Amino acid sequence: MTDLTLTTSRTIAAPPERVFKAWLDPKMLAKFMRPAEGMEGPKASTDPREGGRFDIVMKAGDQEIPHSGTYKLIKPHSQLVFTWESPMSIDGSTVTLDFTPVAGGTLVKLHHVKFPSEESRNNHESGWARILATLGEVA
Repeated sequence: MTDLTLTTSRTIAAPPERVFKAWLDPKMLAKFMRPAEGMEGPKASTDPREGGRFDIVMKAGDQEIPHSGTYKLIKPHSQLVFTWESPMSIDGSTVTLDFTPVAGGTLVKLHHVKFPSEESRNNHESGWARILATLGEVA
């Protein structure tokens, strides 16, 4: 099912510069990378350059769920592309974020490609929506 994709978006009441930088700052990632209710703030580290890597360890109860990836494109304040590697992803899974200035802040459009199943795609869709909502609260 590698042709499965998802797209979700949200307007964040902050300028594109701040919203963009939040995705590269490990302290900010720890504040909003919470895809489900009750998840603790994750541990995060970043090497924010094209070819650099990030690591995020999300916690759900006693379970630690590692996520990592490689930054493929960093176009300041407008686009970010990275691979998405986790126990629930497959090779070639990639996330593209577009940041567009709009009245009242920044429109963040997230496009994620390649999932092992429809269930995985649906779980990621709700997770990313929650992450964007939380980003809106902390940006």
